[in-house]
Order: sequence, then structure tokens, then C-alpha cells
Amino acid sequence: MKLLITEDIPELGKELVSSLEQDYVVDLATDGAQALEFLSYSTYDAVVLDLGLPMVDGLTVLRNLREGDGSNKDVPVLILSARSSASDRVDAIDRGADDYVTKPYDMDEVLARIRALIRRRGGHSMPRLMWGEIVLDLKSKRVTDNGRLVPLTEKEYQVFEKLMVHSDGIVSREELVQAIYDDDATSEGKGGDSINVFINRLRKKLPPHIIEVVKNVGYRLSPDQKNILKD
Repeated sequence: MKLLITEDIPELGKELVSSLEQDYVVDLATDGAQALEFLSYSTYDAVVLDLGLPMVDGLTVLRNLREGDGSNKDVPVLILSARSSASDRVDAIDRGADDYVTKPYDMDEVLARIRALIRRRGGHSMPRLMWGEIVLDLKSKRVTDNGRLVPLTEKEYQVFEKLMVHSDGIVSREELVQAIYDDDATSEGKGGDSINVFINRLRKKLPPHIIEVVKNVGYRLSPDQKNILKD
């Protein structure tokens, strides 16, 4: 299987290629013009697209991809971007992106999202993360409890998604801060207290005992029930 990675920051591009080339053939484009060139003559199983590309920006690459008639017209596209607002996510999805992950990101999560997109192209539906009666839909960014919509704010969703993606382990407070804030918030310690707020809000909106505190370590989903990935 073959992937196209677009990333103009050398360190991030090298990290992505190093992690992905163990399982895929990987092309790396460092600007939007090069990405369009790759897409014009190669066929890919998935594209990882940065929005802030030089030469041609990521949304323009996405638009050309979806409006074209080449072999990659329907290729799954995962956005990796530092733009973290809800409007940016909605805009990218509306323009044809299949999934969206904000920087800084967890590499294991990115790999899981790519695998999910490739499975989807093979005829499977977008995966959902499940814990008991709780379902987190990665495509619509919606959480339901026994079929009932659980209204979450953007940051509440980001915290809960991080816990669901890593439901087989413990997520530290620092990892949750990084999932919803930028590096400055982490370094300045601005986000730590707010994590408690988001966890408490989630506990009020979700059934009891889903989220556990692991003293001096972080948080986890209760191991009493198993989280599964449903195709």
C-alpha cells in the first residue's frame, strides 16, 4: 500500500515517514505544488495532508484532488494541522477531507486513523470506538449513550476521544493538555487545572464510573468493560 505525506516541517516529515514506512510505501511532499505533482502520476491508498503548505495551501490541494478526474479523486484524506478550531475542522470535512487530527498529535493515533481510512476505502464504514453502550463516531465527532446523543463541547470531545483511542492504557494529564492546547499551554502549565474541569463535566454527562483517576499517573476508562473498534 502507498501513502502520500505532505509536511513542510522537516522534523515532522521525517518522523511521519519513519513511522509509516515500516508498513507502507511512502512519498513525502514538502509543499503543495509537489503534492499535486505526486498526485498527478501516482495512485495512493491514503493521503496525509497538512493545511499550511507553502506554494499551494492544503485546502487548495484538497479541492483540486476532489474536483479532478484522476485515480486519486476518492482517495481517503487525513488532515494533520495546527489549526484546531471547530470551524477549521468543519471546513476541511465539508471540502472533502475524511478525518482531521490537530498538532501536536500522538503518532499511534495517527497510525490508527490511517488504518481506519484504508479499511473504509476497502468497503468498510468509518470506525467507531465503543465502550459498553457509549459510541464515539470518528467521522461525525459525535458521542452517543445507548443511542442518545451526548452533547459535548469541542474540548470535552477532544479529552474523551483521547481516552477512547487509548482505552487500553492510561492517559497522563500532560497528554490530555497537549491534545487540546498548544505547546505553550503545556510549558506554562496553563492547561492542567482545566483538565479536571473537563473530566468532571464528562462524568456528569456520561454514565457513572466510566472515567477513573489513576493516582499520580493520569486517567483511564474503567477496565470493567472492553473498548472495541467496530467496522
